[in-house]
Amino acid sequence: MNMHLEAVSSGARAARNEDLAIATESRHGHELLVIDGATSVADHDYIDPVRGDVCWFVRQFASALESVMHEGLAQHEAVRKAIEPVYARFQELGGERDVPDYAWPIAALSWVRARETGDGHRLALYSLGDCTILMRTPDGEVRDLDPFVNPQEAIVRAEVARLKAEGIQDPAARFSRLLPMLRARRVMQNTAPNSNSLCLRPNGAFGARTATVDAPAGSAILVMSDGFYRLVDTYGLHTPDSLFSLCMEDGLQAALTQLRDHETAARATAAVVKAADDASAVLWHPARRAQPCHSGEAGA
Repeated sequence: MNMHLEAVSSGARAARNEDLAIATESRHGHELLVIDGATSVADHDYIDPVRGDVCWFVRQFASALESVMHEGLAQHEAVRKAIEPVYARFQELGGERDVPDYAWPIAALSWVRARETGDGHRLALYSLGDCTILMRTPDGEVRDLDPFVNPQEAIVRAEVARLKAEGIQDPAARFSRLLPMLRARRVMQNTAPNSNSLCLRPNGAFGARTATVDAPAGSAILVMSDGFYRLVDTYGLHTPDSLFSLCMEDGLQAALTQLRDHETAARATAAVVKAADDASAVLWHPARRAQPCHSGEAGA
């Protein structure tokens, strides 16, 4: 069965898109990936002062992963093998010596591998962090295939609300007050055993969420970074069902445009750390033909 593959990725800041969206084919079937680099909490970039350390990390890892994707490895093996040359390059550039633990880049990753079966597709899911994977079945039901609530988000939102109640309205001032908490969290993500974030030097196996799901013939898959999913869980402009419908009927770019328009209008009253976030998504559904997609170049 031919499938439609679509990917979109947009940076919240010009030339600093720390996301990447990939939709392609391998010997296993269709590969759908969203990588969401976590905003740095360092004072400056150490490895790549032009694009930024997070962009460097995301693109180095994506390149390494795509090179091993065709080797017949299971997803957890491919991720572990792909991170090794990225860490080696980080060391060569002085990262081990010069970059403090809180400044080591990390990312979220959701990877869906869809293999065709006799009556549909079998989906292999691999998730680190807080991206979202939705499936719409032919009868119109939308299911969250990887339910996950990041407890840190609620903590940060509560702290932002408390600071605003104190009268600290300037976003830069609020971020400065939050910085010690954010840095302590980043150190933990970079050093914890079985980290559930994509990091440079995993302490043991990655603590990924994995699952196998059977997708009936005619199903569609939508994988999103948390920045894209703000349309649902932050701004309430959509339900999962209505967002899926918009993406299917008008394309991912239409949803992205709606997101950016809303963020521009609401920037002054934003109750989150970042008034806008990098946003990426991959859409996969039955179609007459499929073309590999790769979205997320800096500034896209």
